[in-house]
Amino acid sequence: MRIVPADSHTSTFSHIRPSAHGAPSAPGLHDTLRAGVGPDPFTQTTQSTTPASAHPLEARLKQWESTQENLRMDMLRKTYGVAEPIRRGMELKITQQGEWRPMALGGSSQASVHEDILRGRDASVSWEDIYTGEEQRAPVGMHDEMERKLKM
Repeated sequence: MRIVPADSHTSTFSHIRPSAHGAPSAPGLHDTLRAGVGPDPFTQTTQSTTPASAHPLEARLKQWESTQENLRMDMLRKTYGVAEPIRRGMELKITQQGEWRPMALGGSSQASVHEDILRGRDASVSWEDIYTGEEQRAPVGMHDEMERKLKM
């Protein structure tokens, strides 16, 4: 039983790439003027470059919700038996599949009220509840939304 997500980062981190050399006057320091700040413009890469996480806590925070949900389900299984976590999982799945909201009312990217209640997040307000990422999206007309929903 885990309370905190597993430790998945390396024990050491260096901001200097293995192929890069440091400054001539100080070999251990990264030479920003010679190496630049961003990705190397001369390398040909087809995949998008995602920055490596420099902080070991970031990987744990990404796994926090799933670890807490696993802990909750494990405690329910030990307290009430195997049927309780299965029942809650089925209720959550039914809630996620049956919910549809038009984009004019916030769309389906957010969790529904039913899902928040089943996950125990009905009494909390988080950053994602306020800033959903939909602020820059152009408004969708109700008729367009209904045509898309009904496949007309």
